[in-house]
Amino acid sequence: MCNLNESHTRINENGRIVIPSSFRRALGISSGDTVVLRLENNGLRITTLRQRLAKAQQLVRKHVAPTTSLVDELIAERREAARRE
Repeated sequence: MCNLNESHTRINENGRIVIPSSFRRALGISSGDTVVLRLENNGLRITTLRQRLAKAQQLVRKHVAPTTSLVDELIAERREAARRE
């Protein structure tokens, strides 16, 4: 029985592994992309920077009203700080 969520691969002499193309497609990983490696529960978790950014944005949005623009607030704070100087 084949498990589409699992694959076996070997580590080459330079410590490199090949992520199967089906996995790269599923994760949206392209040649040249940067991935984040994390040791987790005695295993290795691979995510993309895009995934990490999306997760961070999702976490922030839990604490910020949808109508609030954090960019506008930051600009206003910087202008106020510059005015005080």
